[in-house]
Amino acid sequence: MDRGSTKQKILDASLELFSVQGFEATSISQIANAVGIRKASLYSHFENKQAILDALVKDVLEQYGAHSIFAKTDWEKGTGDLPLAPDAAVQMIQGQIRYILHDPSISRARKMLAIEQFQNPELAKLQTKQNYTDVLQYFTGLVKHLIRQGVLPEDDPEIMAAQFCLPISVWINLCDREPDREPEVMELVEKHIRQFFRLYQRSAR
Repeated sequence: MDRGSTKQKILDASLELFSVQGFEATSISQIANAVGIRKASLYSHFENKQAILDALVKDVLEQYGAHSIFAKTDWEKGTGDLPLAPDAAVQMIQGQIRYILHDPSISRARKMLAIEQFQNPELAKLQTKQNYTDVLQYFTGLVKHLIRQGVLPEDDPEIMAAQFCLPISVWINLCDREPDREPEVMELVEKHIRQFFRLYQRSAR
């Protein structure tokens, strides 16, 4: 078996196991069995289970950074996708939701973080950063941009951003637990975004 291929299979199997039963509850033996190799062979690729986790986090963050709207936008330089109307915002955010729900690595990593957030301090920090800090920072930047463009009225941008994005975060978590509700969630997201623009634009008149 090709060494590079084996290493990737170890990472894939580990992420699958971590996303179902958590990092702490998963043993090296279980990972080796899932890949179809001996423990000794696994240790020729990774020093220990923590090394596997470190490699997984690095890979997933790189992948997320390459595809996420949150990583692509530099508010200081004004680069990235900057929706100025409800239609564009709906399309952009629904696309991001589909990506994080259906990309296997991103979906499994998010479930792993949900399991480990109360057991692993480092993963707890990453969970907060990925699912709260970065999201709120992005949407605060977006709201400030929309205010500067005259699309939204002057108001507290961080509170406006929280009103915009946090319900969507709750709906994504709902889809993680109940995947069959995705069509319902997508409809709610669209209604929510359109109402957000409508209410704030009406208050500016």
